[in-house]
Amino acid sequence: MNRARIVAVASKEWREILRDRLFFALAFVVPAVLMLLFGFGLSLDVEHIPLAVVDHDRTPLSREYAHRFIDSRYFAFRGELDDERHADAPLTDGRLRVVLVIGPRFEAQLLAGRPAEVQTLIDGTFPFRAQTAKGYVAAISAAFSAETLARVISQQRGEPEARVREALPPVRLDVRYLYNQSMRSVWSIAPKLLMVIMMISPPFLTALGIVREKESGSFFNIYASPASRAEFLIGKLAPYVAISTLNALILWALAVGLFGTPFKGDALFFLVMTVLYVTCTTGIGLLVSVAVRTQVAAMIGTAILTIVPAGLYSGGLIPGSSLSSVARLIAHAMPGMYFADIAMGSFLKGVGLATLWPDVLALALYAVGLFTAGYLLFHKRVRA
Repeated sequence: MNRARIVAVASKEWREILRDRLFFALAFVVPAVLMLLFGFGLSLDVEHIPLAVVDHDRTPLSREYAHRFIDSRYFAFRGELDDERHADAPLTDGRLRVVLVIGPRFEAQLLAGRPAEVQTLIDGTFPFRAQTAKGYVAAISAAFSAETLARVISQQRGEPEARVREALPPVRLDVRYLYNQSMRSVWSIAPKLLMVIMMISPPFLTALGIVREKESGSFFNIYASPASRAEFLIGKLAPYVAISTLNALILWALAVGLFGTPFKGDALFFLVMTVLYVTCTTGIGLLVSVAVRTQVAAMIGTAILTIVPAGLYSGGLIPGSSLSSVARLIAHAMPGMYFADIAMGSFLKGVGLATLWPDVLALALYAVGLFTAGYLLFHKRVRA
C-alpha cells in the first residue's frame, strides 16, 4: 500500500468534513450532549420515595418505628394520614409512592412478645422501583424488630442490651460491596454510556459522510484515482476514527470529571482499546454506506444496526446474564458487549490486558472482519 495515497484520501475526506460546518459541529456536540442527558437523567438509584404514615396506635414505640422511615434518606416524608382509605387519591396521582399503615395495639403486641401488624401500600406501576421500595421497608423493619426484641429480652432477663443484641442473631451477615463501595449507579452507567454513544455516533458519521458524497457525485472521483481499494478505505475511515477517538476522550473526561466516576485502570490500554472499538463501529458505518445510496436509507440502516443492539444487547441496560439464549447470541455478534466489559474493568476494577484479553481478541477479530467485508463489498467500478 502507498502511504502517500492513503494520506491524500484522508486529507481530502478531512477537508470535506470541515467544509460542512454543521456536520463538523454535530460530530462533537451530539455525543457530549447525549452523555450529559443520559448521565443526569438515567439513574438506577431509588431514593427520596414519597412516603406517608397512618399511625393507628400513636404510642412512643409506633412513633419510633415510623421515624425509622421518616429519617431515612430512602424516603421523603409527605405527612400523616388519618386513615388508609385516604391514601387512594395521592397514590393514584403520584404524590405518594409508599404508605405505611401501623396497626392498633402496635406497642402492646411488641411488648407482649407477639407480632405487631404493619401494612405497606406500594405503588406498583414501576416494578423495579416497587421491589426496591419493598426491600427498603423490609430492611428497616427487620432492624427495628431486632432492636426491639433485644430490648424486651434485656428487660426480662436483666442483661445488658448490648450483650443481648450481639447474641441475638444466629447468623450475622456482613456485606461488603466491591469496586463500587458507595453503590452509586452513575459510576456504573457512565462507562456503559461511553460504550453506547460510541456505538451510535461513529457509524452515523461515517455512513452519512460517505453517502452524502454519493448523492452529490463527488464520491465517484475515486473511480479514476490510482488508489487501491484498501488504500481508499483506510484513508476514508481514518478521519472518522480520529474524530470518534477524540469524542471518546471527551466522554471519558465527562465521566471522570463531571460524574465523578473513578478510573482505576491503565490509561494507555484504555486509549488503545477505544481506538480499536471506534474502528469497529466506524466499520459498521462503512458497510451501511456501501449498501445504500441515500442519506435517509443510511440513517435508517445505521439506527437498526446500532441503537437497538447498543441499548439492549450490550449490557448497557440489561445484564448479559439476564438475556435469553437468542439475545445472548445477538449480543456476542456485536462489539458493544466486549467494549462494555473493557470499560467497566478499566474504570471500576482496574484490570488490564491480562484479564480482558478475550474481549480484546474479540474486538480485534471484529475490526478485521468488518474491514474485510467492506473491502470485498466495495468496488472501484460502478455496477449496473
